[in-house]
Amino acid sequence: MSPRDIFYGWWLVGITMFVLTVIITPIFQGLGFFFVALEREFHWSRTVLSLPFSLGRVEGALVGPVEGYLTDRMGSRRMVLIGFVILGGGFIAFSFIQGVVGYYLTFVVIFLGAGLGGFVPLMAALNHWFVRNRAKAMGIGLIGSSLGALLAPLLGQAIQGLGWRPIALWLGIGVVALAIPIASLVRNRPEEYGQRPDGDPPHDPTTEASVAETAVEDDASFTVGEAIRTPAFWAIAAAHGFSAASAVAIAVHIVPAMTDIGMSLAGAGTVVLTYGAAGGIFQLLGGFLGDRVPKPPVIAAFVVVQGMGMLVAATIHTVPGAYLFAVLFGIGLGGRAPLLTAIRGDYFGRRNFATILGVSQVPMNLIMMGAPIAAGYFFDTLGSYTVPFLGLAALNFLGAACMLFARKPALPASRQKKTTAQPPA
Repeated sequence: MSPRDIFYGWWLVGITMFVLTVIITPIFQGLGFFFVALEREFHWSRTVLSLPFSLGRVEGALVGPVEGYLTDRMGSRRMVLIGFVILGGGFIAFSFIQGVVGYYLTFVVIFLGAGLGGFVPLMAALNHWFVRNRAKAMGIGLIGSSLGALLAPLLGQAIQGLGWRPIALWLGIGVVALAIPIASLVRNRPEEYGQRPDGDPPHDPTTEASVAETAVEDDASFTVGEAIRTPAFWAIAAAHGFSAASAVAIAVHIVPAMTDIGMSLAGAGTVVLTYGAAGGIFQLLGGFLGDRVPKPPVIAAFVVVQGMGMLVAATIHTVPGAYLFAVLFGIGLGGRAPLLTAIRGDYFGRRNFATILGVSQVPMNLIMMGAPIAAGYFFDTLGSYTVPFLGLAALNFLGAACMLFARKPALPASRQKKTTAQPPA
């Protein structure tokens, strides 16, 4: 089989993996290294250093619906282009900051670019290109977040050897340079290229049967208003937000937490690498499971495992405990990630997926925004991460319980007749 014979959706999965690696490595998995470097240079408290992540969550709550709406209207390709340019510009500006105000402002720009050009448009594209293999495709694509963890130790070594300013500058230049080449490879919907989701045989768009089938498909998708009136929308958003609060806090605080127990920056990097490797393996497993078994109980199980990892982080302050945390946290985080995204496509359809995903980020980000700053505050006050990590563990267990109530909703009765209509003979 030649490369041209491979369904383009799978190429798009690879592009998603690469883009998320570019975004996740410096912002989420690698931010702890910038965190330590800034702490040493400016002597800011960890509460002050944590605030941009909370600002990023506020920004996500405000901009998430806009990201989704623009993605559904403009397409994923344009959004990736716009996002990469903004993201790269944010890192370039960050490399020149001289105080806390510049730190906050540049990270607002960085998070805006990552949001516009990252998760929402890429997941929307995969949701269009896959139906039967949706969870599997998203699981493979989201390995990019785990690759970011695998590359984070290299970023830490580079910052330690060259300084954080040159690394931030070259990151920004590299992202801007990649904007046009990467965006040109993104394709919005298979129908625009005469293809069908999952590589199914294409239909002749000139026939009445094909037009009617497409209309039925589109009508089977929930509108945003219909989606937010379902209990499933809120149960999924709660489960996602409660479990993601840990991921956000860990991205900011895990490297300083590891240095607090005596590990070097390189050693802390291996902890990040460990949960990244575990996450990558279980993203694949979660994706394959999600296409074969009901998603809610599987998601709940992975979220519980993630919570167990947070319990270990809170109570075992040793190097072996750090690696046990990393394995459990990586399993839970990796396994749940593709399923929490794919289930929205299963439940609410393709037509308004990005907008629904963006709107769901409002409650999610409201839940997440306090996690990193609260962890920093408790550390500054108590000298330990025990209390905030225990609280995050409890949120994971609450999220798992919410997920068990996420039943697949039915379309309003007034629309069910349309979706069951048969194409004309």
